[in-house]
Amino acid sequence: MPEPTPVPLSGDAEHIGRMADRTAVLAGLRARIRRIEGVGGEGARVLPLGVAAIDAALPDGGLPLGCLHALTGEGSGAGTAFAAALLAKLATARAPVLWILRGRDLHAAGLAAYGLTPDRLIAVRAERRGDALWAMEEALRCSALSAVLGEVDRVDLTGSRRLQLAAESTGVTGFLLRTEEGGSGGRRSGGEAASVAVTRWRVAPAPGQSGEEPGVGAPRWRVELERCRGGRPGAWILDWEEDGWRDETPGAAQPPGRLERVA
Repeated sequence: MPEPTPVPLSGDAEHIGRMADRTAVLAGLRARIRRIEGVGGEGARVLPLGVAAIDAALPDGGLPLGCLHALTGEGSGAGTAFAAALLAKLATARAPVLWILRGRDLHAAGLAAYGLTPDRLIAVRAERRGDALWAMEEALRCSALSAVLGEVDRVDLTGSRRLQLAAESTGVTGFLLRTEEGGSGGRRSGGEAASVAVTRWRVAPAPGQSGEEPGVGAPRWRVELERCRGGRPGAWILDWEEDGWRDETPGAAQPPGRLERVA
């Protein structure tokens, strides 16, 4: 005797349909809010970082492009290295990145170790904060660039809004890089809190693993996502290996992360 074909209950079907409609409405509202805020939405571009836990914390699975981000590095080198790794995956020979310096030189070999080679980098010097912000805003309005980084110790709310609007107008991604040589003493500075940057990151050196061979090991950082519109904060321990990040956060289990170049 053939088994009877199950017939779904009408009440269950109606309930499932209502839940699906509700999910679609909520997804549409979230996308609309992100578009209003200048983050994500239809046609948005993102840069997956290749580390599952970080990408899951970012809106739409990656770092939003065509907007402003803020990076704070504790001690010399940590913020610069993290920024170089990000810029390297955005830069191309036809659309290089612009790095605005404040009173010091870049170490070309050090940047190249993170993939940012001289043929895809333009460096300019602006010793005064006002000049650096002006140069950054003008550069963000140049669609021939893929990204612009400015070494700026602080920026007010109006200044950060101007940079965000400039980035949105062309789709060029902006990064504000601030270095705290004395550690986290300036962690809650007013300029940083007032910024309209879509994400705010803090990068600090992290100690190497116990049992490593003597000598200088792989670069290791504590990367903290302090603020993210449309995402959620978090903190991770990352190693850099050749051309990508490996998540070494306690409890993490995944293969080495690799940044993918954005077309």
